[in-house]
Amino acid sequence: MPAISEVMTREVATIAQEASVLDAARLMSELDVGALPVCDGETLVGTVTDCDITLRATAAGKAPRSLAVAEVMTQASTYCNECDSVDDVLTRMRTLKIPRIPVVDAKNRLVGIVSLDDLAMR
Repeated sequence: MPAISEVMTREVATIAQEASVLDAARLMSELDVGALPVCDGETLVGTVTDCDITLRATAAGKAPRSLAVAEVMTQASTYCNECDSVDDVLTRMRTLKIPRIPVVDAKNRLVGIVSLDDLAMR
C-alpha cells in the first residue's frame, strides 16, 4: 500500500495563528478551499475551517477583523505522518468523519495536506 506522501497535496497555503479571521476567510475564498493549516513557522499548530469561522466567530457575533485565528481554530490534534499508509489515513479520516487531514514530517513540520478528493483521484 502506498504512503500518504504519494497522494497528498504538497503546495499548501497556511496562515499564522495571529492573523485575523477576516484574513483567513479571504484567503480561503481566494484559493477556493474550506480549510487552512495554522502554522507557527513551519510547525503545525492547528487548522481553521470555514465551519470554525461560521460557528465560533460569525454565529457568536464576533468581529472577524479583530479576532485572531487562534481563537477559532481547532488545535493540531489530528494529523498524519508522511510515511503513514493510505489505508491507515483513510481509516482515521473515516473514523473521525473529517474530509481532510494535515500531513507532517517527523519534526511536526507541515509538508502537505490530504483530502478525500486526493484519495479519490488516485
